Amino acid sequence: MIDSSASDRYRQGMATRRAVLGDSHVNRAQSATTEFDQPFQDLITEAAWGHVWSRPALTKRERSIVTIALLAALGQDEEVAMHVRATANTGATPEDIREALLHVAIYAGVPAANHAIKIAKRVFAEMDAATPKGE
Repeated sequence: MIDSSASDRYRQGMATRRAVLGDSHVNRAQSATTEFDQPFQDLITEAAWGHVWSRPALTKRERSIVTIALLAALGQDEEVAMHVRATANTGATPEDIREALLHVAIYAGVPAANHAIKIAKRVFAEMDAATPKGE
């Protein structure tokens, strides 16, 4: 639940965060938040989601592709998996992600891309398995 004293940037950030990651993910993150990490959660909601992800110059699909490439280049495995799952909400396709990871191979290194490709394949397989047949 958003506190009534929350800034407009925070409110926009929470709406964007939910649109990209889904309510289930955000609800889990919020329920796991403690007094220790509350300031961090507020920061990422306002800055990452309210300021950067909410800007109109790039679509959510484009931001998703860029984000996955950056996370792969940095070796942020859990974040890569989370953002690959989010492609169900952003419209980025497996082909988009494949192309982004080819760029990672050239500009950040084959090992980083190879590992991210393994993660993406696993996540896409999990997503396919969770989709009821006939959809």
